[in-house]
Amino acid sequence: METVRKKRRRGKKSIVREYTEIIILAVALALFARTFFIQAFRIPSESMEETLLVGDFLFANKLIYGPKIPFLNIRLPGVRDPQPGDIIIFKYPLDQQTDYIKRCVAVAGQTVEMKGTKLYIDGVLQEEPYSQYSNIPGYNRHYGPITIPEGHIFMMGDNRDNSADSRAWGPLPLDLVLGKAMFIYFSWNPRSHSVRFSRIGDIIR
Repeated sequence: METVRKKRRRGKKSIVREYTEIIILAVALALFARTFFIQAFRIPSESMEETLLVGDFLFANKLIYGPKIPFLNIRLPGVRDPQPGDIIIFKYPLDQQTDYIKRCVAVAGQTVEMKGTKLYIDGVLQEEPYSQYSNIPGYNRHYGPITIPEGHIFMMGDNRDNSADSRAWGPLPLDLVLGKAMFIYFSWNPRSHSVRFSRIGDIIR
């Protein structure tokens, strides 16, 4: 009888240990994937409307620009550097505990200038079907010209009159780049308290 009880205790311990190991492995794999491959991000503001809406949840590709090794400040080789048009998640330069998302409009060596609602890169007017303006009275839309220094990129929100971006805090150091936005995996409308099913799975461009 005593032997049967001991076997039962050992059986319970082995089951607990097995589940514990599974949970630890799952957490480790999730942390590994988040560090080197993908990162989830929620859109908290209107700065990227209409491309991205408040309540959109998306995945970002961290491998494309090269993931950073935590605590060592070392970036592994990436597939390519950020390019104009990329929608990028990055650490906010004025508070690196906060993640931001904007569109890259220029890279190192290029000159940026805003004239009203017109964006010029190296003196060439840009076609931007994704940009929008809120027509805020007295809002100063003129900026630059400014040449982007080496190791930096210039970030702007698609909702130009409602975006704290490189026009406010300057070119973004590449060291703060986290990843490129890929697709929306969930979308919640905070006003109507409903799921935006039509946005789920949308590729972000």
